[in-house]
Amino acid sequence: MDSLVIGAGGFVGKYLLRELQKTGGELGATKLPGESVQINGCEVFDLDLGDERGIRELLLAHRPARIYHLAAQSSVAVSWKNPQLTVDVNIKGVLHLLDAIRSIDEYYPRILLVGSGEEYGYVRTSPVTEEEPLRPGNLYAVTKACQNMIGSIYARAYGMPIVMVRAFNHIGVGQSPQFVAADFALQIAEIEAGLRPPVMRVGNLAAKRDFSDVRDVVRAYVMLMERGRSGETYNVGSGRAVAIEELLDTLLSLSRESIAVEQDPNRMRPSDVPIIEADVQKLREDTGWEPQYSLEETLHTMLAHNRKNFGIV
Repeated sequence: MDSLVIGAGGFVGKYLLRELQKTGGELGATKLPGESVQINGCEVFDLDLGDERGIRELLLAHRPARIYHLAAQSSVAVSWKNPQLTVDVNIKGVLHLLDAIRSIDEYYPRILLVGSGEEYGYVRTSPVTEEEPLRPGNLYAVTKACQNMIGSIYARAYGMPIVMVRAFNHIGVGQSPQFVAADFALQIAEIEAGLRPPVMRVGNLAAKRDFSDVRDVVRAYVMLMERGRSGETYNVGSGRAVAIEELLDTLLSLSRESIAVEQDPNRMRPSDVPIIEADVQKLREDTGWEPQYSLEETLHTMLAHNRKNFGIV
């Protein structure tokens, strides 16, 4: 097998599989029972990262040359509510995977571990380079920082060809409404469809985040798998932080209704990092990657998709 995507049942997985289809080769994907992955020419397996034996058996049977590790509990909000789940998936899961690989004789797949820009936390400078000290501001970020450290140690100690990513906020069609851009786009479409009053419910609008189209992000992953340096960490983002309020204003400007905005205390987090912005010079220099989609174009596509779902012409 040429490439295996672990955790392909989530938002990013389907986009990555479509990107990998362009490169050809035998393609595999794992998902949790109950999830759906329907990509032509892709062999799909049920896999729980808590199942150490199951991971090893899958790798032994197919020996993928490249492993993209996407599987994660990826919601900051959920990490506050369920820290144990977040630790089990994001830390124990990557250990199970890497140890399974190490246990197989004469097997040295190239591995991409996907982390998060949230790992930087309370930064002193912006944009942040990969050398910025990590000061994670939430439990999700802590687990992803730990994953990155584990990957660095295994690459150095065991010579494993591991490339690590800190992906900043990525958005697009199909993202869960537990994430801010998808939530706003869904609320606007519901208002336009007459399914709710013309009032947007929002959380902290002052926080600034680095948003990228998911299609640009998965292109970066594939390019890093080919050209990234083993043992190195790469930021993947747009290189520009945008206030959540600006994102909201862009979507409201695309709306066909006059919509009021109200802050919802239930949408506020116990702690929120003020700004997260990527320096992506290292990614550009090592791979030649450049983004292809603007933020406004991506938001327009997301809103149009929601409108279609509600039968809005």
